[in-house]
Amino acid sequence: MFIRLLKEAFRLTPAFLFGSTGETLTEKSGHLNLGTPGIMCMGVAGGMIGINLYDKICGGFENASPVLTFIFVVFFALLLGALSGLIFSFFTVSLRCNQNVMGLAYTTFGIGFYGLIFKTIESSHFQSIFFYNNYCSTINTLFISDQACTNNFQYLFGANGVLWFMSFTIAIAVAVVLKRTKVGLFVRAVGENAGCADAAGINVSTYRYVTTIIGSAISALGGLYYFVEMNVGLLEFGNVDAYGWLAVALVIFTLWKTDLGILGAILFAFLFKLPEIYGLPSPQLNMLFQYLPYFVTIIILVMISAFDKKAAQAPGNLGIPYFREER
Repeated sequence: MFIRLLKEAFRLTPAFLFGSTGETLTEKSGHLNLGTPGIMCMGVAGGMIGINLYDKICGGFENASPVLTFIFVVFFALLLGALSGLIFSFFTVSLRCNQNVMGLAYTTFGIGFYGLIFKTIESSHFQSIFFYNNYCSTINTLFISDQACTNNFQYLFGANGVLWFMSFTIAIAVAVVLKRTKVGLFVRAVGENAGCADAAGINVSTYRYVTTIIGSAISALGGLYYFVEMNVGLLEFGNVDAYGWLAVALVIFTLWKTDLGILGAILFAFLFKLPEIYGLPSPQLNMLFQYLPYFVTIIILVMISAFDKKAAQAPGNLGIPYFREER
């Protein structure tokens, strides 16, 4: 039973990890994007648009290539995620709108757009989506299937796919860039003190635009992963935004570090799957365990405030728009 819990937790982890990695990158530049839940929903919508476009190009799902299907789905998820980041940046960087308000507004828009696209796809291209869901394991599987597993390692990791491995690779790559490269140093400088960064010749607006666009594209993959991996074959309207809010909480929980985000995402997935696997005796206990990630995040915030350790604090200019004239 415990091994099964670990397997399900590992399988769910990228749904949190993609979102938290993208949001961490964005926040490191001082940009607070509470639109992550909506952007994850846009990732699902992008995947649906991609599958429909490819369906029309190839003349029906019977003629479709699994590999090209995967490419189209991922590309359009990234495209809509990046476009979401561009729109958010335009309003918050160029027009200097309130970041909290814009983030919440975009979350509402993303959820609504996802619902609209889902209803359209469900009514007109059901077979294409079902085709992709049937093939996603074939496209993504890199190891042996569950039925042929001969040991616990293969059972835990044997049927995880390309998107699963991409989530860990991207999280590690972002951590290396932020900590070990000059670009990462500039991003952190912009997030800590935009005025000083600007005085040193760093283009604050450019870095905030780029990190938000890339971060949003990464976050969009979290929504897509949930739909094609965790919702395989069900074709149900999932609460993708719930995973988005947990991804935002995970950023705080892991102290704005994407490498710690890997462990945090596994823990959140473990707590999320615990009541489902063990079948806790009452709905109240199930609800309690589902809220545990939020409770733990609150505790971490209290501890950070109490110890006031600089390394554990949010970027100094997080959520603060930059006006060069006020430098």
